[in-house]
Amino acid sequence: MLAALLSGCPGGNLGGSDSGTPVNGGASYTGTFTYHNDNSRTGQYLQESLLTPANVNGTQFGKLASFVVDGYIYAQPLYVANVNIGGQLRNLVFVATEHDSVYAFDADGASGAAPLWHSSFINPSAGVTTVPSNDVACDDLVPEIGITSTPVIDPATGTLYVVAKTKENGNYFLRVHALDISTGAETISPRTIDPTFPGSASPNDGHNNVTFDAQWAHQRAALLLDHGVIYVASASHCDISDYHGWVEAYDARTLNPVGAFNATPDGTLGGIWHSGGGPAADASGNVYVITGNGTFDADTGGRNYGDSFLKLAGGSLAVSDYFTPYNQADLEAADLDLGSGPPLLLPDQSVGPTHLLVSAGKDGTIYLLNRDNMGQFLPASAGQDPQIVQRVPSALGGGLFGAPAYYAGKVYIAPAGDTLKAFDLSDGLLLPAPSAQSPTTFDFPGATSTISANGSNTSTAIVWALQTDQYGTNGPAVLHAYSALNVATELYNSSDNLTRDNPGPAVKFTVPTVANGKAYVGTQTQLSVFGLLP
Repeated sequence: MLAALLSGCPGGNLGGSDSGTPVNGGASYTGTFTYHNDNSRTGQYLQESLLTPANVNGTQFGKLASFVVDGYIYAQPLYVANVNIGGQLRNLVFVATEHDSVYAFDADGASGAAPLWHSSFINPSAGVTTVPSNDVACDDLVPEIGITSTPVIDPATGTLYVVAKTKENGNYFLRVHALDISTGAETISPRTIDPTFPGSASPNDGHNNVTFDAQWAHQRAALLLDHGVIYVASASHCDISDYHGWVEAYDARTLNPVGAFNATPDGTLGGIWHSGGGPAADASGNVYVITGNGTFDADTGGRNYGDSFLKLAGGSLAVSDYFTPYNQADLEAADLDLGSGPPLLLPDQSVGPTHLLVSAGKDGTIYLLNRDNMGQFLPASAGQDPQIVQRVPSALGGGLFGAPAYYAGKVYIAPAGDTLKAFDLSDGLLLPAPSAQSPTTFDFPGATSTISANGSNTSTAIVWALQTDQYGTNGPAVLHAYSALNVATELYNSSDNLTRDNPGPAVKFTVPTVANGKAYVGTQTQLSVFGLLP
């Protein structure tokens, strides 16, 4: 399959291609296959040879094209270079919508071009539709709920995995679908998500098994593919009904279930939202998630992990380690979820613990953990989490509702109601004060940044962030670009030339994808493409 789909030299650039001729920009770049670029969730794209701080500006850079879609795009666009379609190699960009559609567009195509393929998971004439927002008594996603999470692509098999929510003649379903990236056709029978987990909590099958309710379950967290297993994490819509945080594991070859985890099997809540961020995975196949408010009693022998960092064994999803803040009860009482942001796994460190994890929650505290000894729980009488590598209280001027990013010794975080901040990592610790911050203030929900660079050449590095705080009024998304060396230097701002560069109406939690000289931005109505102007 790989030879048939990804033939020629891997990579991609501007323009189309003749039959059999690679569309090649970055010599080793094959694509962006997962949320935030890798399973560590660093947000790094390090094979960008076209876009630099010297040419990303309002004169040389702007909107090139847009492609109309049928619903809101919450999912990060994914990109695959040199896909063989009808004897031609095409660079493809994939987007998923809340109208239960997946599109494949020519990533270098002209504005308004039709998709190369479009797959839909609804059939209204047969009673199969998206889920109206009113059906879950929540206006978080409007006017419909279909595909919210970022899919994941297996380049070795040319398969895109996506989770779609549907209403079918009064019943509700979440299913994992596997699509051929060259045609959009289903390659494996879809798998209905319907796990059970031993526990006393509600909903329950009456035999001491907690059941999964697809109507109320909210599958926002991006999908993870690791060691041949697809991981799907979920929470709820608007904290409504009896719900739990779930993670399910499926064999990528068959979609047969191989493991399941419930964060509060004898309690309530503990959802895994991550503001759209995905579970992370390390080289050994361990999976990391962060839960929101909910019951916590793991320190006294219980099985409930509200407001906790969790390390789960690959496949089986058994808890192998965890960390819960000393003030978990206070976070729970004040609705200051820890899991509003996803985990970021940092590169191996030469000083201190080798394997670090960083994230933050709604209260703005940054946590730096040793993944090999996460610290579990100590009460307030022991101090303020002395067992972890570092706790940086009040480091952020607002809560984290997006993913942190990493590049060249810096962690980038854009919390709600605050600026984009760069924190330096030195000798295995974060310096508590940011070394630089953007001139832009990002109101709710803040932003998830991504970094493009030509390898380790920091002078080429750009931090990209999408401002979406006008999502509630259908105002435009704003694409920002900053110097990664000093984010106080803004290079580009799409609102400076809104007539030319308007990406479309904003969708919260969205993430731009940068690939082979272009930036791809999903909105309520379209996918917009930015690049060097002709």
